[in-house]
Amino acid sequence: MNQHTNRFPISHVIGFLMSLVLTLGAAWVALKTSLPAKTIMTFIGTLAFVQAAIQLFMFMHLREGEDRRTNVINIIYAFFLAIVIVAGSIWVLTSGHSHG
Repeated sequence: MNQHTNRFPISHVIGFLMSLVLTLGAAWVALKTSLPAKTIMTFIGTLAFVQAAIQLFMFMHLREGEDRRTNVINIIYAFFLAIVIVAGSIWVLTSGHSHG
């Protein structure tokens, strides 16, 4: 039996707690500060990037595995999909107002 399956997933708990702190920090900055909107958006975007990196390492086991090239290809593909989804959503939501 593999000893790895019997261990407590402490990295998952740490990753969850770190993600929770980052999310609550972003909510606090957005709701409780009087910073300019551009500063708030930059701060939230930075926290989102950090949280994505934490999730890649803690939950997706990016450090594990023998084939590093496959991991890099998968990350590039995921970034491509994220950009397409976000840009497509913004395009659809903003172009609908011009036809109404």
